[in-house]
Amino acid sequence: MEIKDAQKKVDDLIQHYGGYWEPLSMLARLVEEVGELSRVVNIKFGGKKSKYKGDGDKAIGEEISDVLFTTLALSNALNVEASEELESKIEKDYAKCQGVYDTAEDKVKCTNKEGP
Repeated sequence: MEIKDAQKKVDDLIQHYGGYWEPLSMLARLVEEVGELSRVVNIKFGGKKSKYKGDGDKAIGEEISDVLFTTLALSNALNVEASEELESKIEKDYAKCQGVYDTAEDKVKCTNKEGP
């Protein structure tokens, strides 16, 4: 699915169920979703121990989709074309990091860190 199509589907769903929250409330929801993703990743790959049976069993993909959905909803509420912004960001980063690690100078240019 294209990002633009996903953004439209998110809008249709939200409009059907009553409309958008205030942007700050949506941002708080996004932070909550990222926190849930962080918890699952930390239980599966980090040092976090589960507190009870089934804790952390939620699929990482499901948590990522929650983050994406909420990000698209926030984009819609703020009239941001997510696909255009993402494409622009990737192009900028690609141009900035093209040839990264070819030389120590390129690494510094891309990461702002000194090479080995």
